[in-house]
Amino acid sequence: MKWQGRRQSSNIEDRRGQGGPRVGAGGFNPLLIGPLLRILFSKTGLILVGVFLVGSVLLGYNPLNLIGGMLGGGGGQGFTSENYAPSAEEEEMATFAATILADTEDVWNTQIQGYREPTLVFFTGSVSSACGSASSATGPFYCPADEKLYLDLSFFQDMETKLQAGGDFAYAYVIAHEVGHHIQKIMGITDEVHNLRGRVSEKEYNQNSVRLELQADFLAGVWAHHSQQSAAMMEAGDLEEALNAANAIGDDRLQKQSTGRVVPDSFTHGTSAQRMKWFKKGFETGDLRQGDTFSADDL
Repeated sequence: MKWQGRRQSSNIEDRRGQGGPRVGAGGFNPLLIGPLLRILFSKTGLILVGVFLVGSVLLGYNPLNLIGGMLGGGGGQGFTSENYAPSAEEEEMATFAATILADTEDVWNTQIQGYREPTLVFFTGSVSSACGSASSATGPFYCPADEKLYLDLSFFQDMETKLQAGGDFAYAYVIAHEVGHHIQKIMGITDEVHNLRGRVSEKEYNQNSVRLELQADFLAGVWAHHSQQSAAMMEAGDLEEALNAANAIGDDRLQKQSTGRVVPDSFTHGTSAQRMKWFKKGFETGDLRQGDTFSADDL
């Protein structure tokens, strides 16, 4: 895939190196200010403060960040480690992801009038979003409440080592799929599906969830179609990488690998065959009108 040297999106929020809930995130009790000041300015308090500051420096923490955390400042996102040093490989993946996001912007701004560009959030370990907190084990996800994509870049390594679904275009497919969910949010499709929760059976809700995910796969294929026409980033073997990734994350395959059995009524994303089918359909047609998975009799 020929992506190096291309435009990178500015819609990036880098939270890498943040970790854990902020101490005192629930807020600082003002009634404790007086007692604390008396302790701090006592002889013993001054000694403890000195030890605290020296220890913070030796351990590599910014004492101002720690103090701010204890006082309950901020929005509970955790403090950023100033010593976080991503590897060269991770930085390359960050550049890659920002480049792919930029390409989705270029494509969807031409395909959808008044397109709102989403933000891509990089994180490590865990993250808070308007949809709640999540760990890296969740995998990449889109939060419709804040219109942001969340990605721990280590997921790409997991794709290669755990799913045997590596390759730059496979990774691009993952990002494009999450952008597909953003398009569904813009079109009102996401809200329609989510509003069914509690109004229909779990089985029926899961079936609608599958159709939502397959449509996001289709939209990823539509992006790839138009991207190839305008930017020509794809090389020989790239399409196969994306299809291999779609195959690797099918519900049936993942369930078989984890439990040894397959329960179709519990599917929420679609089978491997369905995910490959809809991505390929989007790639071959490039036509948004062909992606109504909710009306399709044969998924």
